[in-house]
Amino acid sequence: MTEDELARLALRVNQANIAMGAESFHAEGALFYRDLRYPAVRDANHVTGVAASSPDEIDALFARAEREYAGVPHRRYDCDFTTPPAFEARLALEGYERSYALLMLLEGELDARPRPDIEVRPIENEAGWAAFFALRALDWGEYRDRLAQAGETDVGTAMAERDRASSPPFRYFLAYADGAPRAYFSAWHGIDGVGQVENLFTHPDYRRRGLATALIARCVDDCRERGAGPVLIVADPTDTPMRMYAAMGFRPLALKREWRRDA
Repeated sequence: MTEDELARLALRVNQANIAMGAESFHAEGALFYRDLRYPAVRDANHVTGVAASSPDEIDALFARAEREYAGVPHRRYDCDFTTPPAFEARLALEGYERSYALLMLLEGELDARPRPDIEVRPIENEAGWAAFFALRALDWGEYRDRLAQAGETDVGTAMAERDRASSPPFRYFLAYADGAPRAYFSAWHGIDGVGQVENLFTHPDYRRRGLATALIARCVDDCRERGAGPVLIVADPTDTPMRMYAAMGFRPLALKREWRRDA
């Protein structure tokens, strides 16, 4: 597989991952994902795979998105190296805000030595999910504070509900410290032999204690036990975890651009 083919497959795995459980359909030269059970969850409601490039094609795509996402409080378009430049230029003109996601791929062995005293367990009961919901709410609160966003306090709950509805095929794991769950991560065996690990979070009082390393090692193993070879992880290129992933053997493969504005 060439680097271009591998990058395209990784982007497809990531899109399927973030849109798990949403309906999908092609229209106006693009792929729509929609899940109106969770209108405020951006991953569940967005457009990707855009081929529209002429002014008329772009106008038609925007008009279709307005119809399909009526009642959704945002508009989002995911772009990558296959997206027509004219479409992204139009997004910039229309006032969309851009953020980046760095796709990193592990093809060999994970270069990590998890501490043997850290317990990692899959979520298999209501107590585990309750702990996950509490940690997910804390994760969402940190994200909002970092971006100085107001409101939307219920989005964290909606995201946690959607995560649970996606399990299976996703498998969520908790790492324990001082007798209680303090961190979580997920594993998915993916598409065509490429898996993905996603949604790493550690309680702020328990960071730098090896919980994240233990979770990454367990989730990579879980992907490979279920048939994956290469394993994908997505990082925020403005945040420090990407350095940890690189040190573990994940290499940068592709960059995705997310364009969003409030409806």
